[in-house]
Amino acid sequence: MTPPHSPRADADIADTILARVRDAAATVTPLRLRGGGTKDFYGQVVAGEVLDLSGHAGVVDYDAAELYLTARCGTPLAALEAMLAESGQMFAFEPPGFGAAATFGGIVATGLSGPRRASAGALRDFVLGVRIVDGRGRDLAFGGQVMKNVAGYDVSRLMAGALGTLGIVLEATVKVVPVPPAEATLRLEMPEEKALEQLNRWGGKPLPISASAWKDGQLSLRLSGATAAVNEARAKIGGDTLAQDEAAGFWERIREHRDDFFARGDTLWRLSVPTTAAPLGLPGAQLIEWGGGLRWWLTHAEPDLVRQRAIAAGGHATLFRGGDKSLGVFQPLAAPVMRIHERLKAELDPLRILNRGRMYAAL
Repeated sequence: MTPPHSPRADADIADTILARVRDAAATVTPLRLRGGGTKDFYGQVVAGEVLDLSGHAGVVDYDAAELYLTARCGTPLAALEAMLAESGQMFAFEPPGFGAAATFGGIVATGLSGPRRASAGALRDFVLGVRIVDGRGRDLAFGGQVMKNVAGYDVSRLMAGALGTLGIVLEATVKVVPVPPAEATLRLEMPEEKALEQLNRWGGKPLPISASAWKDGQLSLRLSGATAAVNEARAKIGGDTLAQDEAAGFWERIREHRDDFFARGDTLWRLSVPTTAAPLGLPGAQLIEWGGGLRWWLTHAEPDLVRQRAIAAGGHATLFRGGDKSLGVFQPLAAPVMRIHERLKAELDPLRILNRGRMYAAL
C-alpha cells in the first residue's frame, strides 16, 4: 500500500538529478553528493560541485503487513522512524543519523548500523532493492520489495556503504521489523577483560541480548524480545536494571554519538575485530559495542600503530572522525580486492564524477 501521508511533502526531482549528472558527465565535472550533510565528516575529503539530494523526498511505498518500506533518498530519517513507530515497527539495524537533518539516502550510502547490529544484522542485510543514477546519468533499478525477489540483489547491497561512489541512491527498499514487545537494560560493574569474556560466554547462549556497551568499567546490556524471555534473562544475568526512560536515552546517545565518551577527544577510531579479540591496549579512551566486535578508540596514537593492532587482532581500523585524513581514512585494501573495486567503479562511474576519492584515491 501507499501510505496516506508522507513524512514530508513529496517531491520527485529524479529528472532534475538525472539531468545534472548527465551534464556533469559531459564536462567531466566531479559532483559531491549531499543529503542532510550530517555525515560529511565521514570518509576522505571530497572536492567537486555539491549536488543537493535533500529535495528528492517522500515515501514511495510502505506495506506494514509485508514488512517493507520504499522511500526517496532525501526523506528525513527521523520522520521515517516516527512513521514506522506508529505501526509498531522499526529499522532493525538501528541506523545512526548524527543529526536531525539525516536522510534515508544518507544512511544507505554510509551503510552504518547502530547498537542492535550484532543481534539483528547490518544495514546491507535489509536492503531489498535500489533505484540509482550511475555516473553516466543512467536510471537503473536493482532488486525488489521482498526477499524472494533476488534479481540484482547483490548490486543493491553494494550501494550500502559505497558512500555514493558507485551511484546516487534515488530510492531504496528495505525490510522493516516489529518493535520487540519487551526490553530491559542491565548495568554491571566489571573490567574490560572480564566484560569481553562474559559477552562471548553470553553470546553462545540463547539470551535475548540486543545491544551491549562497555566503558569506564561499566557494562550495559539491552535485552529485547518476549516478556518472559527478557525477565528470565534478567534473573540469570543480574546487575542493576535501568528505568525505561534512562535506558532509552542511554542507547540513543550511544547510537548518535552524543554520549559523553565521544566528547573526550577529536580523533575517533572505529576498530572492527572478532568478538574474542583480547584487549587492544591502545592509549586513550575506549567504548566497546557489538559483544566485543566494535571498539571505539579516542586516541592520539599513530595511525600505523592503530591499524597494526587491529590487523593483529584479525580486524581493521577506520579513522572515523578527526585526525589527519591525508594518511587514509579506511584500511588499505589488498591489491586483488582493490582491482574488484576499480572494476565496479569503471562499470558504474567510468569518469569518476561521483564522490571522487571519498573512499580511496583510485575511486
